[in-house]
Parts: sequence; structure tokens; C-alpha cells
Amino acid sequence: MVNKLKKKLDFWVVSSIVVAVVLGIFLAYPLFSLLIRAFRDSGTGAVTMANFVKFFSKKYYFKGLIKSLNISVIVTIFSTLIGGPLAYVMSSYKFKGKRALDIMIIVSLLSPPFIGAYSWVMLLGRSGLLSKLIAALGITPPTIYGVGGIIFVLVLKLYPFIYIYVKGALQKIDASLIEASESLGCGQIRKIFTVVLPLILPTLLAGMLIVFMTAIADFGTPMVLGEGINLLATMVYTEYINEIGGNANFSAAIAVIMVVVTLILFIFQNVVVNRLSFTMSALKPMQPKEFKKRSVSVACHAVAWLVAIVSMIPNIVVLITSFLKTEGKMFRQGFSLESYKKVFSTLGRPVVNTYLFGIIALLIIVGLSIIISYLSTRKKSKITAFIDTITMFPYILPGAVLGLTLLMAFNKPPFSLSGTAAIIILAFVIRRMPYTLRSSAAILHQISPSIEEASISLGCNPVKTFFKITVRMMMPGVLSGAVLSWVTIINELAASFMLYSAKTTTMSITVYQQIIRMEFGTAGAVATILTLTTVISLMIFFKVTGNTEVNI
Repeated sequence: MVNKLKKKLDFWVVSSIVVAVVLGIFLAYPLFSLLIRAFRDSGTGAVTMANFVKFFSKKYYFKGLIKSLNISVIVTIFSTLIGGPLAYVMSSYKFKGKRALDIMIIVSLLSPPFIGAYSWVMLLGRSGLLSKLIAALGITPPTIYGVGGIIFVLVLKLYPFIYIYVKGALQKIDASLIEASESLGCGQIRKIFTVVLPLILPTLLAGMLIVFMTAIADFGTPMVLGEGINLLATMVYTEYINEIGGNANFSAAIAVIMVVVTLILFIFQNVVVNRLSFTMSALKPMQPKEFKKRSVSVACHAVAWLVAIVSMIPNIVVLITSFLKTEGKMFRQGFSLESYKKVFSTLGRPVVNTYLFGIIALLIIVGLSIIISYLSTRKKSKITAFIDTITMFPYILPGAVLGLTLLMAFNKPPFSLSGTAAIIILAFVIRRMPYTLRSSAAILHQISPSIEEASISLGCNPVKTFFKITVRMMMPGVLSGAVLSWVTIINELAASFMLYSAKTTTMSITVYQQIIRMEFGTAGAVATILTLTTVISLMIFFKVTGNTEVNI
């Protein structure tokens, strides 16, 4: 009897139960609490549809939904029009400085969008450098504020998603298919639309979905550039902080609407991809070739470098402003280290918090991702099916919604976490675990179970085999996801902004606060530290793994 019980409660059964319970408490329960609050009357606690009726009946709120959808669609279209052709040209032809271009594009992707907003305010704001130069020529400078500015900043931030996804898909295309189309007289444009595009369409749609969901969930950019424009992500926050007025449940209803919108798109994308999906063995991968015409080569190089440099302008502006002399809220001529001295003398806590919380969250993410990916691919059961399903939700959960969800779920005993470091770390883990989990599962599919079976047949028990052999073989995939989890953790704003207290402020929150206070020097210094951390993290990743690219 005891032996039977031991067999039933082996390491993986216990692990699956523990993981299911942990995810149930810290992910499923908060989501359920949010859903319940959305259907509750703030005064009486009665079940009601009033919160949703209020949202869809008042133009003020409904217009916010329409505007959010419009901005996200436009950002997705323009990101695709920039990132797709750029990826195709750089994959198909030999490019000078391709490595540098890749790094610039990746760095521009991994820096927070609101830093880009801040940088463009410095350039095209009412007192911006470029605004003054344009005005001096007698021309009315374009405004960076409003819907146009939000779209501009988000496109520059998010087109790298399309670039990376499409580039990865192109590397898996068998070049013999393209050669066959050329031999049949298919021209360049026709070849792209009839051969290449259908082959990469599933991956392209996945990238477009990520862009759309990121755009609709972005919190920092509309807060910096919106000037009163109401979007879903900002409404979740503004309605919640009016809790005294009885708007907390209404905020939950807005959050549920955001989740439903992203969930519908996620399901639609999955259905389309499943119908279009196929397998292909790239026996003859695409090889970059020389441009046929020098003029075309010059034009493509010019456009690629222009896009990459414009994408990097926020990082360049941040770096320069961090070294400018300041007097109060004004810049003076000359350079100094005043802003950095101020950061480390008065703003040291956010720097320490960012690295401390980030490292703790990353360790938890790596540990959970290794276990969960193994359970979902090798030890399938009803419990692991639940685990696999629940870990999908962070993909569709906007940062502001996650922050509100955790705040509502864990503000009372026995889980009174509001204002603590634990709730910030929890938000980091939930929001950024999918990167590591996805890459861990992907590489596990490439590891043959026969390797583990051979180890077990030689007398090594299954658990020992897992930790000594399987985990080691999984490391390249785990590290690939972990570097993305890390750099997005340290740049996280939306979720942490809903959850932070004076003692748990992070660098991203500090940058935002300094921008709002017009302390641009210190904002630039903290943002530069964030960017430098991102670049160093990528360099370490490339060095340790030997990879030349980060796959999302």
C-alpha cells in the first residue's frame, strides 16, 4: 500500500500539484476576483451589469475603447509596413553593418516606450530643440502630443517585433521554392506575394498580434503624450485611483473589457494560424545575395540605416541629456555628472530595487519555466492541461490590468501584499514568465526522450536524469527566454505603477516621475542606466550562448 502511494506521489505528480496550486492562488484567483468585482455594485455588492452598461452607454468611455482600437490597428499596420520589408531585404541581400543594425533594432525594442515619448518631447515638444529650429525657419513645427504622437512613438518602438518574427520565419524557408518560382518566370514582386508571404503568414500574424496587444496595453506613452486623451490602459488607472468615488469596480469592468478584446484577437489569430500552419524542412535555407543594381543597394542601405538611427534617437537623446548641466528644471550649457550624482545620492533605492526585484523574479521565472515546460510536454495529464491553459493568460493580460488584478486580490488577509516588494516581484514573474516558458518548451521539443530513457536504463533515476541531463540540454533555450524576461522586467512600468509604494519604487517608475516633474536630467540619467543594463545583458547573452540573435 505504501509502495503504491509512493509510486502515485512521485516527484512529477507532486510538482504538478504544487505548480497548479501556486498558479491557482497567484494567477487564477486574482483573475477570478477581477471578474467578480466587475459584476459587483460598489455600494451594495449586488451582482449587476451596471458597470458595463455605464461603459458602453457613455460616449466618454466608449470613445476611449474606439480610440484605443484605432490607434492599435494603425500602429500594427505601420509597424508591419516597416518591419516586414526591412526583415525581407536584410535576410535576402548582403548588408554592410548588418550586425550593428540588428543590435540597434533590438535595443530600440527593449527600451520602454515612455522613454521614447520623453525623448521626442525633448525634441518636438513645445520647447523642444527641433521645434525651436523649425520655428526659426518660419515653419510651424509638428506636435508630438496627441494621437499622432502616440502612434509615431509606438510604431518606432514596436516595428522590431515584426522585424524579428519575419526574419526568423524567412530563415526557415527552403530556398528551392523561391528558385522554382523564379525559374517559372515569377517576378520579384509577384514572388513575394505568391510564394514568400503565404509561407511566413502564420508567423507574421503572430507578430502583428503581439504589436496590437502591446499597443493597446501601453500605459506610459499616452500618459506622457496624451494630454487628456482617454485610452483603455489609462482609464483603468484613473478610474481606480478614484476609488473614494466608488469607481474601483468600474475600473475592474474596463479591465475585463481589455482582456476580452485581447482574448478575442488571440483566439482569432490561433484559428487562422492553425488553418494556415504547415511544416517545412529548410534543406536549403535562404542565403543573402548581392544586389543586382548599385542604386537599389544604396537606397536599401539608406532606408535601413535611417530607420535604425531614428529608432535609436530616444536612446541617444537620453544619453546626452543625462550629461547636461542642470539648474533646477532647466538645462545649462556644458556637461557634467550632476544628474548621476543626484541619482545615486537621493534616488539610489529605485536602482537597488530594480536589480534586486528583477534578480529574484528571474530566478523564480527560470525555475518555474523549466518545471512547467517539462510537465506540459513530457508529463501530460488533466493537471498539466490546467497548468498549460492558465500560463497562456499572461500573453493577453495588459500590464495595467495585471496590476489592478493583483491589487484587488491581495489587499486583505491572509494575502495582504499591497505596497510590499512581494507583489511587485509577483507581477514581474506573472507578466514576464511567458518569454522563458515559451523558449524552454520550444527547445524541449527538440530533445529526444530517448536520451532520458538511455540514462534511466543505465541506472540513473528519472529525477536525477532530469536535473543532470535534460536541464543542461535545455539551457540554451532557457537562457534565450531568460534574457528577454530580464530586460523586460527591469523596464516594466504599467503593472508596477499600479502596485508600487515609496519603498518599492523601481527605475522605470522613477523615470516616469522625473519626466512628469520635468526633471529631465535625472530622468535621462536613470533611463541611461536602464538602457546600459539592457545592452550589457544582451552582450553577456551573446557571449555566453554564442548566439548572434535573440528570438522572441
